[in-house]
Amino acid sequence: AAPHGGWQGPVRQPGRREADQDKDYVGFATLPNQVHRKSVKKGFDFTLMVAGESGLGKSTLVNSLFLTDLYKDRKLLNAEERITQTVEITKHTVDIEEKGVKLKLTIVDTPGFGDAVNNTECWKSVADYIDQQFEQYFRDESGLNRKNIQDNRVHCCLYFISPFGHGLRPLDVEFMKALHEKVNIVPILAKADTLTPTEVKKKKFKIREEIQQYGIKIYQFPDCDSDEDEDFKQQDQELKDSIPFAVIGSNTVVEAKGKRVRGRLYPWGIVEVENSAHCDFVKLRNMLVRTHMQDLKDVTRETHYENYRAHCIQSMTRMVVKERNRKPRSRG
Repeated sequence: AAPHGGWQGPVRQPGRREADQDKDYVGFATLPNQVHRKSVKKGFDFTLMVAGESGLGKSTLVNSLFLTDLYKDRKLLNAEERITQTVEITKHTVDIEEKGVKLKLTIVDTPGFGDAVNNTECWKSVADYIDQQFEQYFRDESGLNRKNIQDNRVHCCLYFISPFGHGLRPLDVEFMKALHEKVNIVPILAKADTLTPTEVKKKKFKIREEIQQYGIKIYQFPDCDSDEDEDFKQQDQELKDSIPFAVIGSNTVVEAKGKRVRGRLYPWGIVEVENSAHCDFVKLRNMLVRTHMQDLKDVTRETHYENYRAHCIQSMTRMVVKERNRKPRSRG
């Protein structure tokens, strides 16, 4: 009798075709799965800033986008309090989980922006906040313990434009020009249900024209790869044509044609938030969450943060050179 429990019968030899396949297959085709598993385990983070004057529906839109209530404890100021109010920066962080994927979402709000009698340089504290996050990340990255660096860099800024003016106001131009080198700006035409479809079209065209005229660099959607399918290319083109996104926010559910939908009930009918014929809410949500969230993070890391980092290193180098030149040289 053979050792280890007797004879087991002939061992099946792999066929020539299988052996050849194994020779050609190294195994790195599974790398995307490994990356996916690791990423899902680690979770994702995203920081979204909302800016624009009060009363344009910023809080409602954020709650509608992520189906959360981030502003439960908010205290609304009266007109007198708003006169003396300065721009403050508030942060709300919420952990969202969907199909096992965790997202740590941080909403950075700018209450008081554009509300004072004199709004000169009211965007300065917003710009300072963005720089502070870059500075903190730069310090952490240059430190000894780089294992658990918290990324609080602002990945996207939704800038709300009032539907009641003729295109952009001077404050809008000032804000976007001051921040366009620091953050991805996505312009939003707020409260679109106060405009007729023709007015929305005209206003979008005027805002796009002015953005170009004043040399404002808003977030540019990346071009599609040539191998993408036609549906995706069409979707991408529709997104580009939708700038600025005309949006309506609502956290209430109403009944329309026997269906329960999120919308706003008016004496003449219902405006559905998630109906593409009524507004661009779904396009904005898809862009922010489903299709371009990673690209917004990549552009923040590779362009805006890199510019800041290069500027810091240049300043440090200049200081070192200055210091070296100041020291008297010892004579031999």
